[in-house]
Amino acid sequence: MNMFIKFLRLVAVMTVLSISTTAFSADIDVSANSNDVAIKGYDPVAYFTDSKAVKGDQAFSAAHKNAIYHFSTAGNRDAFKADPEKYAPQYGGYCAFGVAMGKKFETDPNAWKVVDNKLYLNLDKSVQKRWLEDIPGYINTANTNWSTIKTVEADKL
Repeated sequence: MNMFIKFLRLVAVMTVLSISTTAFSADIDVSANSNDVAIKGYDPVAYFTDSKAVKGDQAFSAAHKNAIYHFSTAGNRDAFKADPEKYAPQYGGYCAFGVAMGKKFETDPNAWKVVDNKLYLNLDKSVQKRWLEDIPGYINTANTNWSTIKTVEADKL
């Protein structure tokens, strides 16, 4: 009987752990690391206010779509919390060029551009250079592709 009770406790603990891991992981349409941190900890608001990539501070954090965003100031955090869709990167922070190709690639926070008040990230500077050749065309294609791929795991594409 004692062994059976230990087994039940183990099953209960494993169930709670699996539920908590699933309940708190970043949404499938958001690029985040294993700790659910988006944009590798960079401040999404700073791209708009400072016109550059700025590393955030975990002391100033907010969640959106179950991903954690870090900010360089409390003011930036509060602006994001007031309107996350305004500041969150397009395509959940996946590479804009990759989405145009029907893929979900991680991004380099330093390979970015704000277009029509929307933040776009790319895999790296060389990919961004290609994306810059036809921004409207790639955005149009990516917007079409995103509706299909946003709910698909990156490794399934």
